[in-house]
Amino acid sequence: MVRNYYDILGIKREASEKEIRQVYRRLARKYHPDMNPGDKAAEANFKEINEAHEVLSDPEKRQKYDLYGDNWKHADQFSQYRGAQRAGPSRWNHGGKPFFGRTAPNLDNLLGEFLGGKDFGRTSSRSRRRVRLEQAVEVTLEEAFSGTTRVIQMENGLGGGSRRLEVKIPPGVDNGSSIRVQTEGASSKEIYLVVSVLPHTQFERRGHHLYTKVNVPIVDAVLGGEVEVTTLTDKVVLTIPTETHNGRSFRLSGKGMPLLGSPQARGSMYVTAQLSIPSNISEIEKELFRELRAIRDDKE
Repeated sequence: MVRNYYDILGIKREASEKEIRQVYRRLARKYHPDMNPGDKAAEANFKEINEAHEVLSDPEKRQKYDLYGDNWKHADQFSQYRGAQRAGPSRWNHGGKPFFGRTAPNLDNLLGEFLGGKDFGRTSSRSRRRVRLEQAVEVTLEEAFSGTTRVIQMENGLGGGSRRLEVKIPPGVDNGSSIRVQTEGASSKEIYLVVSVLPHTQFERRGHHLYTKVNVPIVDAVLGGEVEVTTLTDKVVLTIPTETHNGRSFRLSGKGMPLLGSPQARGSMYVTAQLSIPSNISEIEKELFRELRAIRDDKE
């Protein structure tokens, strides 16, 4: 499904220039190639974000985009054709053949030929009649990882009343993801779920990557050892090398979030070592630490 520029930035159509600028800066930092080395999905998102910002941050381009959608670059030609339709007797030249008349031949046909055979008239009028409705939904990080479902209420329109509809939320959704609700039959309404992912107590999410901390006993940090790390799907054993300093980060490839639209691809999990001091230290242990301090003092 091709997303429009508003969906790409995760903003409403009535968003102000300031909101567009703020959202763009946040997303550009998030998906910048320097922040996501080797991540093709982030690179693609970065290009989409820049393209959307280039149009929506320019009032003139944005006005054309709101009116003509993906065909906004041809807005001047469209206006020329429509203006000629409303004008008095005029001379046209179409396909190298001049003709005269109060109006040009069918405008939609002309535009269709101009756009390479696209049926502009039917698609354009249909898109203008449709009303976009958005409904906010919240999901947990686990639901964003695995995908989930939600039941929403939909009005039946002219018939009155409403009906319940179960919708699927795919794996990999993030804050601001817009999911189109598939409805049966023709409808003048396009319904989108705008997703918010709730904060997690253990993991921090940044794009497709997850970040967490693990306690490492000071003895294992000095001598090396192993610690158990909990991920969203399982538990893994992380090898701690000797002389591991507090704050050292370890990368677990493929243990991050799935990519939206490509759930088989996964980001990474970054684990930060957090050195822990033992409690209830015995006198024997304290004496060993005193001996260690004495040895270190002599070396210095």
